[in-house]
Amino acid sequence: MDQSALGPLRSILLLASVLITFGCGSGSQLRSVSVSPSAADAKDFANGQVQFSAVGTFNNSSMPQPLNNNQITWCVGTRAGACAGNINLGATVTANGMAACVPGFSGTATILAGKAKAAMNPDQGQQMTVFGAAQLSCP
Repeated sequence: MDQSALGPLRSILLLASVLITFGCGSGSQLRSVSVSPSAADAKDFANGQVQFSAVGTFNNSSMPQPLNNNQITWCVGTRAGACAGNINLGATVTANGMAACVPGFSGTATILAGKAKAAMNPDQGQQMTVFGAAQLSCP
C-alpha cells in the first residue's frame, strides 16, 4: 500500500479515537436531583402508594432532564442522603420510585433519589453523593 495514502487514514483514526475517548466515553455527570412531589401523604393516594419522579441537571446542560432507574438509585433514608439498607424506616420504595408506608408505621419517611456509592455493609445502606429528597407522611 502507498505510504502517502496512510497519512489521511492515520489522521482519521486518531481523530476517531480522541472523540470516542473524550466524547462518548466520558459521559455526563449528574450535578443535582429534584424529587417530586416534594411531600406527599400516603392516605391521599390509591392503595397508599405514591409515585415519585426525579429530574436532574448534568454538567453539560443547565436544563433539568427526567431521570430513569438506570441513572439513579431510589431508597428510604435520611435527609443527609444515607440509605437505610436493611433497617426499616417506615416505608419502602421501588427502583421506579413507587413508595408506600410499612403497615403499622405512623410518621414521616424520607424518600431519596440520586447517585449512590457502593455500601461496604448491606445493613448500613448506601450513601448518596448527589441526591434529592421528598417526605412521605404515613397515617
